[in-house]
Amino acid sequence: MREHRLAVSAVAFVVLGGGVTIPLVLTGSDGPEQACHRLAASTRALVDDPRAATEALDPGDDLARIGSARKLLAHNSVCGDGAQVLGRIVDGATGSPAPGRPHTVAQARAAYAVVAAVHDVELPEGLAPGLARMVAEYVVDAGENRGWGGDELPGPAIPPEKARPDAEGWSKFGRFLAPDEAHSVFGYADSSRDADADIESLVAELSKDPEAFAILYDAERANFAHYLERLTDDGADPDFRPPSRPDSLSTTTAGPDNDLQDVAGRIGTLMKHRAGYARDGTIPDLAAFDKAVRRHTRGAFRPDEKRLDSRPVMGDIADRPVSGAVDGDLMDGRHQLITVLDAWAKDRGVPARRAAAMKQLMDESYVRGLWLRF
Repeated sequence: MREHRLAVSAVAFVVLGGGVTIPLVLTGSDGPEQACHRLAASTRALVDDPRAATEALDPGDDLARIGSARKLLAHNSVCGDGAQVLGRIVDGATGSPAPGRPHTVAQARAAYAVVAAVHDVELPEGLAPGLARMVAEYVVDAGENRGWGGDELPGPAIPPEKARPDAEGWSKFGRFLAPDEAHSVFGYADSSRDADADIESLVAELSKDPEAFAILYDAERANFAHYLERLTDDGADPDFRPPSRPDSLSTTTAGPDNDLQDVAGRIGTLMKHRAGYARDGTIPDLAAFDKAVRRHTRGAFRPDEKRLDSRPVMGDIADRPVSGAVDGDLMDGRHQLITVLDAWAKDRGVPARRAAAMKQLMDESYVRGLWLRF
């Protein structure tokens, strides 16, 4: 007797934030491992309506609507081009609509919700580049919030006024921030909502995909150039103001030293993921992976020869124009960092002792990221 495999479908209606109702359709065979999530037309329509997409993904200050993001994104198998469409929805919901436009609080909360929604989810093929574009769009927040956590953080996002520097010129949300931009707080966690926007785990997952890897690597290198060109000719923080009771860390270079170590550590960690996936077979052909990364890489990013005092929005940092072709081996992250640092120091006349100290700090942090980090 012949066996006939019966295709089945199920339809459920989900009400997302802002009153957006989206039918979710599952199709597949009688085996659950072969089922896939099919996007309905109303879901696809969010691609052309970024405001509605933001409303659909915005979990609110109290994360009461975090389930909406999960229902939209937490699928490890999506039919057809659905994963790419979801990536475009995420991009529209969380990204700046035009150059110079800062992120709103709702967009920043939506970015948090996206990271939390895909936590511990095996991403469907095709979604990684879209998520990587979102991480790049929030490159400062993604870097500043790694390693943070707990209830001491204010919530999934903060308005611009809460990120402004204090009397000493310092903000826990980063240096050289655009004054009118909201920020995602990826380090925030809410156990009552089972919400954990673990940005490091997401970056590790995205690093399996060569296009996503290229997007993340470009964003970090662009942010490095952006950061260097805002330091003084002594490699110091121009916004630093000494406290009334100085201590050993109350110097103009302490903040930049920490930040540059973090940049180098993040790039080292990207390279660690690449090497680890090559060893365990997740990346079966490293040469092919690297070739694909180079194909998707935009180019080199070099700092301006003069110090800049502008404070661009985060989306413009990652989207800054390239300076030319990549010099040397793209996958030698240390080389890419140090050659940019050396050229900047030469252009700006940074004292040799200070330039050497910066190079040493970054070199050590890169190695730690490559070998010792999670």
